[in-house]
Amino acid sequence: MNMKIGIVCYPTFGGSGVLATELGMALSDKGYEVHFITYEQPVRLTQSFHPNIYFHEVKVPTYPLFDFPPYETALASAMVNVILNQNLDILHLHYAIPHASAAYFARQILKKSGRDIPFITTLHGTDITLVGRDTTYAPVVTFSINESDAITAVSDNLREETLRFFNIEKEITVIPNFVDIKRFHQTDKDHFKQMLAPDNERILVHVSNFRAVKRVKDVIRIFEKIKKEIPSKLLMIGDGPDRQNAEDLAREMGIYNDVRFLGKQEQISEILSIADLFILPSQTESFGLSALEAMACNVPLISTNAGGLPEINIEGKTGFLSDVGDIESMAKNAIYILSDDERLAKFKTAAIAQARRFEKQHIIPQYEKLYSDVIKAYRS
Repeated sequence: MNMKIGIVCYPTFGGSGVLATELGMALSDKGYEVHFITYEQPVRLTQSFHPNIYFHEVKVPTYPLFDFPPYETALASAMVNVILNQNLDILHLHYAIPHASAAYFARQILKKSGRDIPFITTLHGTDITLVGRDTTYAPVVTFSINESDAITAVSDNLREETLRFFNIEKEITVIPNFVDIKRFHQTDKDHFKQMLAPDNERILVHVSNFRAVKRVKDVIRIFEKIKKEIPSKLLMIGDGPDRQNAEDLAREMGIYNDVRFLGKQEQISEILSIADLFILPSQTESFGLSALEAMACNVPLISTNAGGLPEINIEGKTGFLSDVGDIESMAKNAIYILSDDERLAKFKTAAIAQARRFEKQHIIPQYEKLYSDVIKAYRS
């Protein structure tokens, strides 16, 4: 079935936008026509050309009347135009807010013109665990999700959280995040490693959007304890509201010269190729896509046991899990892995083996089947 698929997402470095973009590229490679509808071109689309991918920019007019431009209204209008002009078969919404409600709005407009298509909503995490629970949004989020023709979640934990806090009337299918092993794998970057760690120090990495939920200051505190025991360097990849706080803390602790704040990076796999350990002390994490990409590059994981992280990080094998905020435990576990070359090698081998369970070739067919089933049911 040669489907025309619309994908609505945030075009950012966050997990939902990255997964949506990777999914669109994978579907394009299999011959499907994919149309991205969002306010900017998704970041990972800029890395290569895909002939079956189209980008439709959502333009939001600014008027003095509006303190906050009505993006949801502009998005709904863009959905209507793309669906009608490109004759889409299905719409896939990533992140419930505001994409699911905008899709419902668009559907009502389309029905007036005698045209309608099904839409699927994929829940990614904070749209449910944080933002969605806010009483300001909860009724709309619940309604919009229930109006979806199918609902997916990226982990078992997120599915359970959604059912616990929202009155969901439909089945939620779990389709986990995936990784492209062809792109995310360890490559020979010894020259790069020598520049950053000339004395053969261990290299630790953290990747996130530097929001409060990622607890980036915990990364700095954990690293400070590790550095006392093992010569090491820390690479902080990403940007966001807590970056300055993390930089200030590193200066206060006297370790700033051993921490590199690299900002947003598109070629993350090259950096991960030189890493010895990935640190993810998140308050909540529906899945942990950045951790999975690190594991695909042979990097073991020190993480919290929050959300869906225990579904990918196997305690004592691919890394270790600790309670949120337990800096002592995370530092101790990191030192245990890093202090012995043979032990570190075993953790690295286990990390890549676990990542291969989530290769895109295992996951993409699940989305293909869901699209086909939903379209057939909608047209019957």
